[in-house]
Amino acid sequence: MRNIYEQIHELEGIPGLSKHEQFVQGIINSINAKALSRGDQLPSVNQLINKLGFARETIAKGYKELVARGIVQSKNRKGFYVSSDDTGQQLKVALLLYAFDTFQEAFYKTFRANLGMNIHIDVFFHHNNIEIFEAIIANVKGRYGMYVVAPIPHPKTSGILNALPMDKFLMIDRYEPLSANCSCSYIVQEFGEASYSAFATLSKTIETFDEMIFYYRPATDTPIEILKAFKKFVGDYKIKGVIKTEYSPGTIEKGKVYYTINNTELWAILKDCVEQKLVPGKDVGILSHNDDIVKEIICNGITTYSTDFRLMAKKAATFVLNREKIREVLPTVLIRRKSL
Repeated sequence: MRNIYEQIHELEGIPGLSKHEQFVQGIINSINAKALSRGDQLPSVNQLINKLGFARETIAKGYKELVARGIVQSKNRKGFYVSSDDTGQQLKVALLLYAFDTFQEAFYKTFRANLGMNIHIDVFFHHNNIEIFEAIIANVKGRYGMYVVAPIPHPKTSGILNALPMDKFLMIDRYEPLSANCSCSYIVQEFGEASYSAFATLSKTIETFDEMIFYYRPATDTPIEILKAFKKFVGDYKIKGVIKTEYSPGTIEKGKVYYTINNTELWAILKDCVEQKLVPGKDVGILSHNDDIVKEIICNGITTYSTDFRLMAKKAATFVLNREKIREVLPTVLIRRKSL
């Protein structure tokens, strides 16, 4: 420990350097000088007060900054430990998404732009696989200053995410309950009521077709709340509703409404429309979930309902920068175009 205190004391008297900055830079210099290595335990707050004479608030603030920058890790009731030798880094953010779909790409680009280039982002994808999800969380915990995570609906999710520091954790896209006393921050969308509302608004148009087909793939990231909303809608409105696991290219039929969440499936449906000269909105109805610019222009426009992922990303960036608690469910908007 002697070398750590020497590194901090050596910075005394430097013009314009506060005691907080002296402490933070002293710890960094100790790591750079190899007096500290990754995994080493750091002096306690009380030890530092006795040796340095600094105020408790100054030391606590210094440790908080080092933890936020991913250089130091705080272990509950065990103290502070060096978590990274990369002392030149700024704040590091672990961003965990489902996959790099178009709307998640829109989220990332907006998130990146609003954070600025001085903040480092590492992006991970779990593909709705709980084993991959668990392995990623185990690998990143303690190594980053902030964690922004799109969770998986799974019984193990709560236990996995509770391993992260809640003051540095933000849940995005969908809400998954954690422990009973958890007050984590989140910026999410709602699926059940929003889907039912979109279907109901479109009901008069849907009723002009013979049936509505919903492509739902179990064990994917498609929220089960949407499936429940679809079943309730077709029951309430006495609409012939069919649930299929996937669209088979070449099977499109006139007089039906096709609803899919999967973009690859949507492109196959539209390709069949072109090949069979079926006009979306007239010969067939088409509804898609999650809006993007392509759906605005392709085939004279595809009707969608979606939350604003760019707004979600802006709010997520604000949370990372300011670290002020947020708990918000963003609205879902129906965007009517010619396909339905």
